[in-house]
Amino acid sequence: MTPEARAVLEQELRRRFDAGDLDGVATEALRGYGAELFGFLVGLARDHDRGADLFSTFCEKLWRGLGQFRWNSSLRVWAYALARNTFIDATRSPKAREMHLSQVPEPVAAAVRTTTAAYRQTAVKDAFAEIRAGLEPEDQALLGLRVEGEMAWLDIARVLGHSDDSAVRESASLRKRFERLKQRLKRELAARLPPSNDE
Repeated sequence: MTPEARAVLEQELRRRFDAGDLDGVATEALRGYGAELFGFLVGLARDHDRGADLFSTFCEKLWRGLGQFRWNSSLRVWAYALARNTFIDATRSPKAREMHLSQVPEPVAAAVRTTTAAYRQTAVKDAFAEIRAGLEPEDQALLGLRVEGEMAWLDIARVLGHSDDSAVRESASLRKRFERLKQRLKRELAARLPPSNDE
C-alpha cells in the first residue's frame, strides 16, 4: 500500500471512528492492514500456525480496544504496537486464550478469515525465512516493521514501546541496529544460496 493510499485509509478510519462506527473501523483496518500485520506476527512467532493464532487474538484485542484509541498516532502504528504486545503477552502466558470468531461482529470476522500472508514461497524467501527464524524477537520485529511495514523510524520506536520523549533518540539507534542486521542477513543469505548461473 502506498503512503497516499494509507493516508486515505486513515482518513476513512477516522471518519468512521468519529461517527461511532467502531465495527466499521475494525473491518476496514483489517482489510487494509490485515495482511501486513498477519505477516508481522508470523515473523515474530517463527511459525505460521502460531502466527495465525496470534493474529486471531490480535483481531479481538483490536476490536475490543478501539473505543480507547486516542489518535495520538496513526491507527496503523497503534495496530502494530497492539500486535507486538499480543505476541509479548503470549510469550509470557503460553495458555493465553484463543479468539473464537463468533465473539466478534460478522464483518470483522469475515475480514479476519479472508486475510492471508503477503508473501509467496520462493527459494530466496524460504532461505530468508529460515535465517529470520533464528533472529531474536526484537530483531524480527525491527525487520518486519521497516521492510514489510515500510514504517518510519519514529513510528517504529513507538511501536517498540518508547515514549514520545525517548522515541526520537531511540529512532537513531534503531536505524544503526537495522543497518547491522541488514549486513548480517546479506552475509547469511549469500552463504546459503548457490551461486547463480549468471556469474
